[in-house]
Amino acid sequence: MKLNRNGRLKGLAIGTAAVVSSLTLVACGSDDNTGGDSGGSDTSATTGAVACPESPTELMASGSSAQKNAMDEWVKAYQAACEGASVNYQSVGSSSGRTQFLEGTTDFAGSDSAIKEDELTQSEQRCEGGRALNLPMLAGPIAIAYNLEGVEDLVLDAPTIAGIFDGSITKWNAPEIAALNEGVELPDTDIQAYHRSDGSGTTDNFTKFLEAAAPDAWTYGTGSDWSGPADATGAQSAKGSEGVTKGVEETPGAITYVEVSFAENSGLSTARIATGAAEPVAVTPEAVSTTIAGSEITGTDGDLTMSLNYATTEDGAYPIALITYEIVCSTGNDAEKLDDLKAFLNYTASEAGQGLLPDNGYAALPTEVAEQVRTTIDSLS
Repeated sequence: MKLNRNGRLKGLAIGTAAVVSSLTLVACGSDDNTGGDSGGSDTSATTGAVACPESPTELMASGSSAQKNAMDEWVKAYQAACEGASVNYQSVGSSSGRTQFLEGTTDFAGSDSAIKEDELTQSEQRCEGGRALNLPMLAGPIAIAYNLEGVEDLVLDAPTIAGIFDGSITKWNAPEIAALNEGVELPDTDIQAYHRSDGSGTTDNFTKFLEAAAPDAWTYGTGSDWSGPADATGAQSAKGSEGVTKGVEETPGAITYVEVSFAENSGLSTARIATGAAEPVAVTPEAVSTTIAGSEITGTDGDLTMSLNYATTEDGAYPIALITYEIVCSTGNDAEKLDDLKAFLNYTASEAGQGLLPDNGYAALPTEVAEQVRTTIDSLS
């Protein structure tokens, strides 16, 4: 499927302009963002207004490259509304982001995987008197993006994708691919499969999909670090979502897994996924929304970790998805930045912040989940 980049960007420009315009009407330095159980903070979150901190400062954050495009829009709108406020988000990958947060060099981390058990224990030192919490902030489809001249509507399934990424399927006209694409003229071109070279939540979710949907074909486990054979035929690697996207864009016959907005911005084609549903499913925010609608919060005591069904066969549900978390301390946050932290994260979880996501290729949180996120943000100390 060829993504319509120009149409998406037009929608994005209109949507962002409208939100920023409405936000500039909100007075910065509002007393409504006092945190805790302030009624003003709750109202601002649900109406989409930003309750700006009284004394804005700079928030430092890093992590997921998959959420970078959403974070760019959130930061732009928030800084436009709150004079003097600044959010410095570095796209370094989920693993590095969690490490920097635990080391105390950032105020929050973006991660496409919930914080690990060993990291949770470590967070008790970082978060004095508390621990790290996973706050879901968006859902994103992981596209199977490819560069294959003349083939714009490709269908793949989980066993075939597993074979491509473990090097057992090496040609684009392989029988496994041809069987899923009757009538499509597939070239006798070598496959170059790009995986992430850095620790990545996108890799974690992609390999979880392979293990859940094709357990007989994918026997390499899961994780943020690439667990497949790095020396497989055609195997390539690059750092970050930007890196793998560029690699595929510049390499005929290449394929990768990447958050869909990166594929859109580069004009790459994306595969539809045969899941056992009535029809192969295209990668869209709506199809991911169908998938996460059945997800449950499995975290406890303020932690909002969510589950995903990577092996879904529901009609219209796209199975290769991720939930991006903002990881924060329940207590022990920098007192001078606490109001800033609450104000920014409350904006991203608000109707206005979530409303920016579909135009950027992401899926917004279910309403009831967003409400729980805002409640938890207000409780941070």
